[in-house]
Amino acid sequence: MGIRYRLFIEGQIGMDKNRIIGAAKQALGAAKEVAGKLVGDAKLQADGKAEQVAGKVQNAVGSAKDTLRDAVDDAKDALKR
Repeated sequence: MGIRYRLFIEGQIGMDKNRIIGAAKQALGAAKEVAGKLVGDAKLQADGKAEQVAGKVQNAVGSAKDTLRDAVDDAKDALKR
């Protein structure tokens, strides 16, 4: 695993990994829902909707972590002055 990848995933650069994984779950869920509609599979459609909700929740958790991390960084910067 390269240093850029580790830094990105560990939250040193960019977003929290929960935001990335949440967005991926949302996209996968949307694809499952569409596929379920196309083939007439109600279970696949419902699974897709559920996965989208799970992705939204995980994305929100990641967003909250990002906000908290930014607030802590701002507080640290203010204390340094």
